[in-house]
Order: sequence, then structure tokens, then C-alpha cells
Amino acid sequence: MSCCGTHLETGEVKYSDYSSEVQPTWCGGCGNFGIWAALKRALVELKLAPHDVLLCFDVGCNGNMNDKIGGYRLHSLHGRVLPLAAAAKLANPKLKVIAMAGDGATYSEGINHFVNSVRNNFPITFFVHDNGNYGLTTGQASATTPQGAPRTANPAGPTASTLNPLDLAFALQPSFVARGFSGNIKEMVEIMKEAITWQEKGFGFVDLLQACPTYNKETTHMWYQARVRNIKDINPAHDTADLNAARMAGQDLQTEISTGILYKNEQTLSYSARLTHRTESTVWQNSRLIDEVKKYDVSKYLQKFV
Repeated sequence: MSCCGTHLETGEVKYSDYSSEVQPTWCGGCGNFGIWAALKRALVELKLAPHDVLLCFDVGCNGNMNDKIGGYRLHSLHGRVLPLAAAAKLANPKLKVIAMAGDGATYSEGINHFVNSVRNNFPITFFVHDNGNYGLTTGQASATTPQGAPRTANPAGPTASTLNPLDLAFALQPSFVARGFSGNIKEMVEIMKEAITWQEKGFGFVDLLQACPTYNKETTHMWYQARVRNIKDINPAHDTADLNAARMAGQDLQTEISTGILYKNEQTLSYSARLTHRTESTVWQNSRLIDEVKKYDVSKYLQKFV
């Protein structure tokens, strides 16, 4: 963890608080550089100090950010970052918990955890680094690889149909769905800030489209740059409360790709708020599980062993 200095005592948070002595090792032109920069900027603008945030990383190129950013960090097993993050939030709801994973881990190995995280509306934020392949293991096809696009283990391209992550999320009755592009840091910062703040209401899901300059030669940085447009530029009247409109906005993955906040359900109840047997006895957001455990004097039971 980086040295934060005494300025945090006054509530001031600096970009350097999230610095790390470990230098990035991503390939030149990797979209992770943009996501990395946007995340740090979002946390600073929200005035969240490193000790107020837990960053949970999955395995993959996204996970290589684990030691390249300051703060509390956990590295999960492949495809398992969401249950790890949810458990951490339940244990200490005072933390802002942010989970990150790639498209491979999220929509293949961990797709069951993604489905259940959306359905349960866990009060965490989830950023998917979506580069259309398994970059860390040398470019195998993932669920978001376009059909016919060659990959190292699929020279003729995957035969399976390409998954639209937003379409899947919308089918699960989500509470918050957004899409960003790693080449637009300013937009990503605003999306991230809103997704992190959304934790009070539940699961904030953001699919971040990014380039993989080494293995993905189809949807490159320039390819995305020519096609992504903020939903408000495409449709100034877009209603983020309209699930059907949001789902339609997320369909196009080839010509006019919508980014920004696509959907928010302000009426949603987070997982914690649905636990009526707990909310009746305590305000969940202001307590930790450990604070709710009663203490019992067991000395009389130990006397028989003396």
C-alpha cells in the first residue's frame, strides 16, 4: 500500500495515494492502461481514501493491476472474484468493494457467479475488462470473440455464437448497467463514479470495451474509436429507467455501439435490504457481521476441563 501521508486525516485524497512502485507490464496499447487511469481518477474524485476501498481482481490481464495500484487488494481464483467481493462487502459494508475481471473469467469460468450476482443485486461494483479474448494465456477465444475471428486455439474463429454481455444482464433484471470504452477516460471516470456510488442500491455492472493489441486484430482501439458513441449523443431522450429501451440500446456491437449509463432501476432493493430478518434488528449499512455477534460467557463450560 502506498504512503498516504497525513493529508487523509483532513479528508483530502490525492492521485498519488493510489500509486504503486510496481510498474505496469501490459503490452503497449493495451486498454488496461486507460481503465487503470480512470479507476484511480474516479476514486480520487469521489474522495475515497485507499483504506475505504477494497479492490478485488480476477485472474487475467486485468488481474495484473493488483500490484500496480495502491490500496487494499485481493486476488481471486479464476472466475471467482464476484463471490469473494460479495463476501467482503457482507463482512464489512462500510467498505466500497470493487471487483474486476476479464471477459473470459466473467462469461465462461465465472458465468454462474455473474448470473447470481445480478439476480441477488449484491451491493458491489463490477468492472469487466472486455478485450474479446484470453489475453494473459496468449489469445484464446472467449465468449465475446466475434464468430469467425481467428484466435490462437481457433485458427478459423470460434464456432459458438458471440455473447452480448449486456443482453445477458438485461435478461436477469439488473439494477444498474453501463458500458464504457478504454479509449475514453473522461467518460469512464463518470461511469465508474456512478457505478461505485450505486453500491448503496446494489450491483453496479459495467462492461468496459478495450483493445488487445497483441491478439485481437479485429476490434482494435481504432475500430472501437470509430464506432462507440455515448447513448445521450445517439438518443438525447434516452430514459435510463426504461429497461426495454436500454436493452435495445445495447444490441448494436458493430456499427454504433452505445456507451454510458444505459439503465438504472431506482426502485431496486439491494441484497442486504432484502434480508428482512436482519434489517428489522439492525441497520445493515452501519454495522459489520462481527458487530452483530453476541458474546456469551462460556467459563462455566470450561470448568470441567480444568
